[in-house]
Amino acid sequence: MAELTTLEEKLAEVTGLAKAAQEATQKIEGLVDDEELVSQLQRMREEAAETEERCTALAEERDGKKTAILEKAQETKNEAAEMMKTYLGSDADDLDGFEFLTMAEAGEVGHWEILRKLNEKAREDEIQELVDWALPIQERHLQQVREGSLTLAAEEDPNA
Repeated sequence: MAELTTLEEKLAEVTGLAKAAQEATQKIEGLVDDEELVSQLQRMREEAAETEERCTALAEERDGKKTAILEKAQETKNEAAEMMKTYLGSDADDLDGFEFLTMAEAGEVGHWEILRKLNEKAREDEIQELVDWALPIQERHLQQVREGSLTLAAEEDPNA
């Protein structure tokens, strides 16, 4: 397998996280009754799919490294799926789902910010374009799941 640079490893990780986000939003959608939150989850899933597509297209342009990047992406996705499985057991509810998404989206924002920082030295236009497109979406996702978590928490009986 080809040796990946730090920049390519981070590209793989954001690709894997985009893949994992699609599964997470689908699972959590099944826990949620609120139509507005369901709609947000569906949009997030669509945007995660587009992010994965854009990342994969960029990986395909990396000379001889596509397979290694996509294998690392799958590894990251599997790790995230395992975390979700641990966090969202059989008794998980909608608030649990949004709490998990808050952690996951914060992680995604952090990974995108790191990719941006690494690219400040690498100065690859394609990476910069991808980050400029994806980071605001991830920041919006984080804000939405935080607000969703608080909405759901407000509906909870603290003495139950």
